Amino acid sequence: MSKRKEVFAINWMEVDALVKGTHNNPHHILGMHECIDDVFINVYMPGAKVVTAIDTASKKKYTLVSERVEGFFTVIIKNKTRFDYKLNVKFDNGDEIIYIDPYVFEPVIDPIDISLFNEGEHYNIYEKMGAHPLTVDGVEGVMFAVWAPNAERVSVVGNFNNWDGRRHIMRKLDYSGIFELFIPGKYIGEIYKYEVCSKQGTVCMKSDPYAFSGEVRPANASRIVDLTYKWKDQKWIDARESTSALSKPMNIYEMHLGAWKRPDDGREFYNYRDIAEKLADYLIDMNYNYVELMPVMEHPYDPSWGYQVTGYYAPTSRYGEPTDFMYFVDYLHSKGIGVIIDWVPAHFPKDDHGLGRFDGTCLYEHEDPRKGEHPHWGTYIFNYGRNEVKNFLISNALYWAEKYHVDGIRMDAVASMLYLDYGRQGGEWIPNIYGGNENLEAIAFIKELNAKMHELHKGVLMIAEESTAWPMMTHSSEEGGLGFDFKWNMGWMNDFLGYIKLDPLYRKYHHNDLTFSMVYAYSENFVLVLSHDEVVHEKGSMITKMPGGYEDKFSNLRVAYGYMMTHPGKKLLFMGQEIAQFAEFNEAGEVDWSLFEFDAHVYMQGYVKELNKLYATEPALYELDNSPEGFEWINCNSANASLLSFIRKGNKASDTLVVICNFTPIEHKAYKLGVPSGGKWQEIFSSDNAKFGGEGRNNKTAKQSKNDKCDGQEHYISVTVPPLSITVFKKKTSK
Repeated sequence: MSKRKEVFAINWMEVDALVKGTHNNPHHILGMHECIDDVFINVYMPGAKVVTAIDTASKKKYTLVSERVEGFFTVIIKNKTRFDYKLNVKFDNGDEIIYIDPYVFEPVIDPIDISLFNEGEHYNIYEKMGAHPLTVDGVEGVMFAVWAPNAERVSVVGNFNNWDGRRHIMRKLDYSGIFELFIPGKYIGEIYKYEVCSKQGTVCMKSDPYAFSGEVRPANASRIVDLTYKWKDQKWIDARESTSALSKPMNIYEMHLGAWKRPDDGREFYNYRDIAEKLADYLIDMNYNYVELMPVMEHPYDPSWGYQVTGYYAPTSRYGEPTDFMYFVDYLHSKGIGVIIDWVPAHFPKDDHGLGRFDGTCLYEHEDPRKGEHPHWGTYIFNYGRNEVKNFLISNALYWAEKYHVDGIRMDAVASMLYLDYGRQGGEWIPNIYGGNENLEAIAFIKELNAKMHELHKGVLMIAEESTAWPMMTHSSEEGGLGFDFKWNMGWMNDFLGYIKLDPLYRKYHHNDLTFSMVYAYSENFVLVLSHDEVVHEKGSMITKMPGGYEDKFSNLRVAYGYMMTHPGKKLLFMGQEIAQFAEFNEAGEVDWSLFEFDAHVYMQGYVKELNKLYATEPALYELDNSPEGFEWINCNSANASLLSFIRKGNKASDTLVVICNFTPIEHKAYKLGVPSGGKWQEIFSSDNAKFGGEGRNNKTAKQSKNDKCDGQEHYISVTVPPLSITVFKKKTSK
């Protein structure tokens, strides 16, 4: 508690400001204050009948009186110096509380914190802002802090004060715009909000932007929690820091946590802990080594899938507590599975309790709607040029790496951040200072974030979902790039899905859609994606995109997945597509596991499992993903036959693979396939294998090469190419 001496007398204008709810420094009038040889104790407690101060040491009691202003109680204690005390308050309704006066404590946030925050460089500001259980001067309590520079007054409200904004008014710290208050007591598990009074006199109830937890929707109060958790994944973290993901297999299972599997015991969702074990078993069995979660941050609206965030620092309470999500990540690490989370710094929703107009002004967003509102999504856009907003976002990304040990952050909707005219017509946007459409503030923000993440959390991957051809996304800022580790290959996805949906009869006219991706394959570090965005909003699931009859659909899907897995780039497939689910993604249900009643879906799951295993065990499919030396066309010109053949190479010549894809329902027997060297070549994978639902038209014996030129190679083998198939060959080594 404060030991500071001062001369004190009651300023009744300040008391009037307390009553009117416009006082932003209640510590100046409330609490204990020394005056020459005496002390004052002042308390503002509307609805109180009797207020008594109790000397903690001597147990002596002092009755405060309220004579001039209702609810304002005071007592002068003669010939007394500052002492520790508690307050006993009896209310008109008969309630009684005993507590330590929150207005006797000095500020916890110091000038260094304020300076760093103002400059946008306090990268662990979440340790100061929000609600933190801690001990101050030997007293247990909760430290509350929120940034609301243009507010007239901010109060902490909750069940512990009957949601009365007059009882816990916060102090505004000088030169910061930060309001803070230390409230003594044990409040872990309690819910709270901030009551914010604007300078215009409007009062709103806001969730804490830095809250670590919140209520289960539709309720939206923040929750006080303790983030203490004993991690067991140090070996995983050490290994992650010492290896590069570029030369490792990365096979990502994208999923929505609440719509993967639902419990049958009456609960709406599984807890993070429950689903961790079920999911890990499934991913291991299916040979995935990463999971990517659609946003787990708190959000009010289920059909947004988490992409309209209101609680950036809070794992959604739909599935449990923050420590439950820590267990989720820890458990998956113990099973060798990395965890990537989707993150949404591009925009935020307009819900009344959220970030929008937080202190009565456009605080987190731009004031001008031409920069501050997203026309397509009906959301606000962050003001990346404001230091405190930039700090909020950068520290948030770092927070998920620091507190939750996530292995990667996939940044959503990057294109909407980079372009000032994104989704806008002429006259609906404001050019930058050079007259261009580039958002210079967002670019600077992205560069700083990626650099800081790589500096503080080595091995954590930054992945961009960016739908344009913005250059050098995955190049370092020193090279003029944005500093991401990977970029989703949206161009490949759009071209390939456009191609594979065609009737095979017409594919020959669109052959370039298959091959164009190799023109730019090494311009960035790419992840090939067949994501949730492609199986919603009447776009159809992957199996329903396929042309032809029932069996042809499955054959087409097998060759589609096979081409994806053998094409350069890391891999991502959305949940349900591995079993050829017919239904589109629906966040209100679960993956259609009932399809296992039908053999075709069992075969497809087995096919994806084996395809994933092939990818994980063949170095040629990942070691040189980002080098032109790892890929060579054999024949990319057979448009009329819709055939493609190519070579994938690893660091060792013995790992070389030859791949041929047939995108028509026509079988080719005794097909001459060029190979890079002489010897015997063995088929190691075929999508036409009977165990995958194919016809079994495989090359069952090793093929001896012939010394004759074919498709630019010095050797060739004669093989069977099944219809609508992918086949992979590897040279046999002599024993």
